Amino acid sequence: MINLLILGLTALLLGLAAWTVVAREAFTAVVSFIAYGLLLTLAWVYLRGIDVALTEAAIGAGLTGALLINAAARLRSTEAAARAERPAASSRWLAAGVSACVTLALGLCVLALPTPAPTLAYDVAANIAATGVGNPITAVLLAFRAIDTLLETIVLLLVLIGVWSLTPDCYWGGRPGLRQQVDPNGILAYTARVLAPIGIVVGIYIFWVGADHPGGKFQGATILAAMWLLVMMAGLVQAPPISRTWLRLGLIAGPLMFIAVGVVGVLTAGAFLAYPEGFAKPLIVLIELTLMPSLTLILGLLLAGAPQQAAQP
Repeated sequence: MINLLILGLTALLLGLAAWTVVAREAFTAVVSFIAYGLLLTLAWVYLRGIDVALTEAAIGAGLTGALLINAAARLRSTEAAARAERPAASSRWLAAGVSACVTLALGLCVLALPTPAPTLAYDVAANIAATGVGNPITAVLLAFRAIDTLLETIVLLLVLIGVWSLTPDCYWGGRPGLRQQVDPNGILAYTARVLAPIGIVVGIYIFWVGADHPGGKFQGATILAAMWLLVMMAGLVQAPPISRTWLRLGLIAGPLMFIAVGVVGVLTAGAFLAYPEGFAKPLIVLIELTLMPSLTLILGLLLAGAPQQAAQP
């Protein structure tokens, strides 16, 4: 029975992946992509990659899916003209040939890997106790490949700056998104009042247990950002103007603390983002404590979009 379920899940994943690529309508492709991400989450759960499954559900299907829906809505006015265009047969054959060559090259690279494949898993397992962190995913992300995690955070911040760069001049420094006009006593406002406090507790819990159990800053920040967006959609609060000093400090606080800890590593342990002996876990927790508010702001403001309101209330 389990094998049949796995075969069915694999077939659905491959089918949705193919449909996402060939779908002509942007909204159809986005919905297919979100469904693909949710099924991929189930696949990671089956493989016991709970941390990866949480990240895929929160970032892959959730945040990325919401951003793509927003993008598809903005492109709707030009989608009909884009569908009417049909590239020449030579261009289609060239694209198909390049895709086939890339696929073949990737397959050959995988088949050419030595057996057993080279791995650092044994070195990580031998040294993971020195971090004091019980969750191996957190230990790897913030100790053994911390520079990658730092760069991922900076990339998210740069993406937000890119979104803000689309702001019309008349709204620069104003509030992201449009003001929501909803019934203050309606079901959406009621849901936001009830669900948001529960979601905040869940998000903080997911973050806090990340040091020793599945969870962490990215997953917790995504949940907190979702609750913030729900409250904004319900019209209970507005997004803050992007000109606010506290907002900008909050956005850069996490990455700056990450960099500061890296510099401390240079001075005390001889390498950037190396941790002094006996201080690895406190420094990792410090990085996560400062990163989560920054990530919550970044993810929430990414979905809110470019400012479309003046700074005044």
